Amino acid sequence: MTAISSSTKPLRWYDHISINLFWLGLNIRNNAVGVYFMPFLVAAFAPDAIKNTALGEMRTAGLVIAMLVQPAAGLLSDRSTSRFGRRRPFILVGTLLDLVCLAAIGLSWNYWSLLVAVLLIQFSSNISHGALQGLIPDLVPEGQRGLASAVKAIFELIPVILTSLVLAKMVGNGQLGWAIVATGAGLLVTMALTMVLVKEEPLKVKPSAPLGPPMRRVLGVLAGIALGGAAGLAAGGVVGGIAGLIAWAAAGASIAQQVGVGLGGLVAMVVGVGVGVWGGVLSTLGKDARQHASFTWWVVNRLFFLAAVTSIQGFAPYFLMFTFKITIEAATEMTGQLMVVVGLFTVLSALPSGWLSDRLGQRRLVSISGYLAAVGTFLLMATILVPNLTLVYIAGSILGIGTGFFTTTNWAMGTRLTPPAEAGRYLGISNLAGAGAGMIGAGIGGPMADFLNRFLPGLGYFIVFGCYGVLFLLSIVSLKGIRKESGQWTVDS
Repeated sequence: MTAISSSTKPLRWYDHISINLFWLGLNIRNNAVGVYFMPFLVAAFAPDAIKNTALGEMRTAGLVIAMLVQPAAGLLSDRSTSRFGRRRPFILVGTLLDLVCLAAIGLSWNYWSLLVAVLLIQFSSNISHGALQGLIPDLVPEGQRGLASAVKAIFELIPVILTSLVLAKMVGNGQLGWAIVATGAGLLVTMALTMVLVKEEPLKVKPSAPLGPPMRRVLGVLAGIALGGAAGLAAGGVVGGIAGLIAWAAAGASIAQQVGVGLGGLVAMVVGVGVGVWGGVLSTLGKDARQHASFTWWVVNRLFFLAAVTSIQGFAPYFLMFTFKITIEAATEMTGQLMVVVGLFTVLSALPSGWLSDRLGQRRLVSISGYLAAVGTFLLMATILVPNLTLVYIAGSILGIGTGFFTTTNWAMGTRLTPPAEAGRYLGISNLAGAGAGMIGAGIGGPMADFLNRFLPGLGYFIVFGCYGVLFLLSIVSLKGIRKESGQWTVDS
């Protein structure tokens, strides 16, 4: 395979693979750490009664680091004048630090040492992630970026299946150490191939524009999410308190607490999404945000959907532990089997989504994805009442189809809502949805699940998964804010 250099010359099919290859290693690491290593170790270190809260707090803390480091690394790589290119030095450094952090995860001896290791790997992994996002704009001619993005999407989906087939089974069989070694090996190999096969032209003159303003915009996104979280908790407290008082008068203190926490948690998630996105976009774009309200509603749509789907994935091992009365080892392996089903149907539905969106329309297909994901989630809820593994797989397949439709079609919609001259600036704000998803879905859902499980075992999972189903439905409602005229997505007036 030949090396690649930045050029307007059309790329060959294997060039697209080389440019995107590190996405494979990066997403193997992300899935391994987030879906298998963290839940497994938190279950080992944290008391059973608070394991959902402990996992939610760990995810939230890690995502704060990600929201700061990833865009900052991207900005710094934009300005790098290294003779090895702008992006690859950051990929190299981030990967080497990742290997150290993966070892720290494997050697952690309690919750706090695991938390430190997770925060460190969020720092190191986002050094490489932030820079990697610049390879396609740097090296791929404008007319071939659709193909390059499709290859990137495939390398993001394949790790879901790979980690589920291999790493989940290893962790479930008590081979966590070897699973960590395999994850590190995948990172190292894809990084080495990227360093050898991708040739960048060094930046000869560092940009003269000051670094301060874009870095302040990064802080603006974080401030938006923080504002959303605070507003969500406040609104949830008020609504939950009122609902609790009504329930107390009608049915007593115990029911009042359950109603108050359940309804209050849902309100906190919904308000957190709305205020967080609008606050983040306003602080980043300023007065331009009002002229591009459809774009903001697109980010709201993404955050509603991603908050639900990533949280379901994260809490799946604990949900399966309770539903089927099994150990964390068996639940980890079962989660892997479920993720294989979800991943396969996600890939299979992602492939024809472009063809379907041309015939049904992007907004309609994104709407269908929300309905499918909600149905899959409500079926998962039903398995708490009637434990049935076949029903779990059916629910996972429906959820996978919805996710596949959403993954490709929603992003295509977003690219049409951004001003062409500022696509990078606007699409970078979509990180708000990716990082905010875990902070809102897991950060609020984890404590809810533990609190409600104290009243009736399993009640917490039933209510929290029900909240995630509502978030999917609200992702459909949010599409109302995206206007379409004459076949083109337009900004709202």
